[in-house]
Amino acid sequence: ISGFFFPQAFITGTMQNHARKYQLPIDTVSFGFKLQPQPFEGVSCPSITAPPTDGAYIYGLFLEGARWDGDAGLLRESEAKVLFTQLPVIHMLPEQHRKPPAAGVYYCPIYKTLARFGTLSTTGHSTNFVMTIEVPCSAEQPQIHWVKRGVAGLLSLNF
Repeated sequence: ISGFFFPQAFITGTMQNHARKYQLPIDTVSFGFKLQPQPFEGVSCPSITAPPTDGAYIYGLFLEGARWDGDAGLLRESEAKVLFTQLPVIHMLPEQHRKPPAAGVYYCPIYKTLARFGTLSTTGHSTNFVMTIEVPCSAEQPQIHWVKRGVAGLLSLNF
């Protein structure tokens, strides 16, 4: 997803394809997120053997302020002197009338660049904010813990 100039179009297109496939009103469809245990390595991800039936797999995201622990399947504190870590492949799964989880996730904002601001374009979208994804976190380190740390996902780094 980090290779797109306008990733919001890809996200909207994925949702539209699902809505058309099942003849659903698009305003009743929203995404659920499943982070794979292993990161994308080289040309493949070990936990993915076929394309998804619904939704899309995305990769190429980085995490600032925290790291993904694939073994535990949770967000963890960054390791010393590591500013950015790679997020694993994420399955964006559209669902009708989806109820967001009440706890156990961090609603992680995803930005195109390290600058966490943008201006509203003529389409009504921010020039930098892309979307929010749900990243599992522990009860000991709930949503507010990660908000205070300023954790965010990024599509590109400055180097």
